[in-house]
Amino acid sequence: MIELVNISKSFEGKQILKDINIKFAKGKCNLIIGQSGSGKTVLMKTLVGLHSPDTGEVLFGGRIFNKMTIEQQIDVRKEMGMVFQAGALFDSMNIEENVMFPIRMFQKSSRGKMLDKVNLCLDRVNLKGVNKMMPSELSGGMRKRVAIARAIAADPKYLFCDEPNSGLDPQTSILIDDLISDITHELNITTIINTHDMNSVVEIGENIIYLHQGQLWWQGDKKNVLNTDNKELNDFIFCTALTKKIKENNDKK
Repeated sequence: MIELVNISKSFEGKQILKDINIKFAKGKCNLIIGQSGSGKTVLMKTLVGLHSPDTGEVLFGGRIFNKMTIEQQIDVRKEMGMVFQAGALFDSMNIEENVMFPIRMFQKSSRGKMLDKVNLCLDRVNLKGVNKMMPSELSGGMRKRVAIARAIAADPKYLFCDEPNSGLDPQTSILIDDLISDITHELNITTIINTHDMNSVVEIGENIIYLHQGQLWWQGDKKNVLNTDNKELNDFIFCTALTKKIKENNDKK
C-alpha cells in the first residue's frame, strides 16, 4: 500500500497540492482524475520522488519515502514500474532489449533467465514473437503494451501509469485498461493511473481520487462515481454531450 499523509507542495509561492491525505489500495486500480492544473501531475511526480513535498509524508509499505537517504530511495524505486504517456521506449533498442532493460538494471540474472522473463512478459501482453522488431515498426497500441511489459519485467510492487490511453482509439484503450487491470489483480500490485479517460474511470476505477484546485475533493469507486452529488465532480465528468446523455439516461432509471 502507498499512503500520502498531509502532503502539500508549492512552486514559486503558488500552492499546487493542499494537505492531501490518500491511501492507495494494494491489488487495485487507483485512478487520479481532475481538470488540467488540478495537481494530478505534481501528485504523481511526488509519489515517485521527482518532487519533494513541502510538508507531509509519502509512505511505501509504511516506509517514509521522502525522508529516506538517496540510497534508500533507490531501493524503493527498484520496486516501481512506470508506464509513461508516450510509452518512452528506446528507439535504438529492439523490443527484446527494451523489455530487458529494467531487469539488467535491477537484477542479477544470466542472459538466458533474462530472456525467459522478457518472453514471459511479452506473452502476457499478447505480443509473442516481436522480440527483434523496433519500436518504429509497431502501432501505438502495441508500443503501449511493450511499455507495460517493460514496467512489469522487474516484478514491481507498485505500478505507475501516466495517461496510458493517450493517443489511442477507443477499442485499443479498452484493451489497455483490461490489460492493466488484469495484471494488477494477478500480481497483487498497487497500481496508480493518472488519466482523463472517463471509460477507464467507469470500467476499472476501483479507487478513484478526484483532485480539485490541489485538494482531495472526492474519493470513491466506479459504482458511485456517476451518482455523486459532488457538483465539481459532476461538472468534470458530465461536460460533453455524450456524458450528459449518459447521466440523463442514468437518472431516469
